[in-house]
Amino acid sequence: MLFENGSLELRFTVHPLLSGRPAVAVLAAVGITASVLIGGEGVRTVAGCGAADDPYPSRTAADWKAGADHVVVAVPASERESNRQDVAKGAVRYTVDRAVTLRKEKVLWSAAAPRRELGTEFDMTAPGWSVYRNGKRLKGTAPEAPRLETGHTYVLALRWDADQWIVLGEGAAVPFDDHVAGRGEWCGQVLSEDDFAKGERFSQRDDHSLEQAVRGQGEHAISRELAKASSGKGP
Repeated sequence: MLFENGSLELRFTVHPLLSGRPAVAVLAAVGITASVLIGGEGVRTVAGCGAADDPYPSRTAADWKAGADHVVVAVPASERESNRQDVAKGAVRYTVDRAVTLRKEKVLWSAAAPRRELGTEFDMTAPGWSVYRNGKRLKGTAPEAPRLETGHTYVLALRWDADQWIVLGEGAAVPFDDHVAGRGEWCGQVLSEDDFAKGERFSQRDDHSLEQAVRGQGEHAISRELAKASSGKGP
């Protein structure tokens, strides 16, 4: 999320549906708590989106195979407000997260020995809103990542880590509307695959990301790239 003052510290977690373990996603900014899809300490955002500090490497197909347990096509099925945090002073009255239930549509790849199986449905805590005292509502967005909004489809590379599902990093959450890589919701905006390609992450000539390799293509292209890649899998 974007706030007028203070530094940002981000942490994101995912939990399986009905696990009994609450999702935790904290953004410490002037005592305000909110959620983000991915991130790390000291992230600075511009209009809510900015450079991400990935928990794990996430750019290439080899990164996905090395770090993820499952690569899935997933659809946000429902959402509800959660983790409301009132703010005593300033323009922002309160912030609120979104608890999003995603439906697993298709598994594109799974590790030979995944840390945990993924259920048909699973929950994520996703960016919500900053609600101002004047009534304005500002979308919270994750650094360089989708917001996980209903009505859209995504490809996610998920890892079971510290008793929770996490997305490997910004490169492991791909808009996938109409089953076309790069088409759909990104950072709170709906983009075509061509718009997506013009983003900051594709501005470098040496970009060899999985997203770039499969942009404008379907799930078979993603599966093909994963099949070709060596995992170099570590602990």
